[in-house]
Amino acid sequence: MFEGLDMSKMGQMLEELQSKAKEIEAQAKSVTMTAKAGGGMVEVTANGGGEIIDISIDDSILDDKESLQILLISAMNDVLRMVEDNKKSQAMNSLGGMMGGLNPFGMK
Repeated sequence: MFEGLDMSKMGQMLEELQSKAKEIEAQAKSVTMTAKAGGGMVEVTANGGGEIIDISIDDSILDDKESLQILLISAMNDVLRMVEDNKKSQAMNSLGGMMGGLNPFGMK
């Protein structure tokens, strides 16, 4: 099962993966995503690192605390889900590019 497995190449590949992960994390912070709730009455923007960087609330909902809370929770959950999906997508794209079809374990 491990015939022809070159451990030095595996170590190098792991180092490259760690380096790429740091690079992806740094790039992620430059990406922004926005989720809306209540037909746009509440908007929450986060960067790719999962930090909330902006919240916009329509004046018409300021008097309805309960609705505002629900809309904020909804928009925040949506934008954080978008961030997580983006991270997974970037990681898979990076990993696929680095592996370049290489199968280090010789499995089919």
